[in-house]
Amino acid sequence: MTILWLKAFHIIFMVAWFAGIFYFPRLLVYHAENQDKNVSEQLKVMERRLLFFVTPFAVLTAVFGVWIIYIYGSEWFKVSHWLHAKLSLVIFLYAYHAYCFKLLKDFKLDRNTRSGKFYRWFNELPVLVLFAVVILAVVKPF
Repeated sequence: MTILWLKAFHIIFMVAWFAGIFYFPRLLVYHAENQDKNVSEQLKVMERRLLFFVTPFAVLTAVFGVWIIYIYGSEWFKVSHWLHAKLSLVIFLYAYHAYCFKLLKDFKLDRNTRSGKFYRWFNELPVLVLFAVVILAVVKPF
């Protein structure tokens, strides 16, 4: 498999992952602001299905990313400071994704204590990180 195919799959899985990471917190906004038990139960199903659907995309994003780094080699990795910054942000995104599972459990058990406003802000974090990650990967500013 050529490096271009690896990059293509890395980007494809990243886009699929981000689609879910953008939508999951939006569901939490609706859930936190909802008062209807039936709607709440439907949102629980949607949240669980979405998070479990996009998690393999997160894993495959990492697999192809690590594969690309491996192909380029350790010497390239050592001098690619933009990549170190990007990987720091990516680690934050995986922690964010893991925290989504905690939130999923809180809502499942009807233990949410946060407002819709909190989840609106929470929803914006991966957008900001995506901007930075793309700029780092394309512009390579350092």
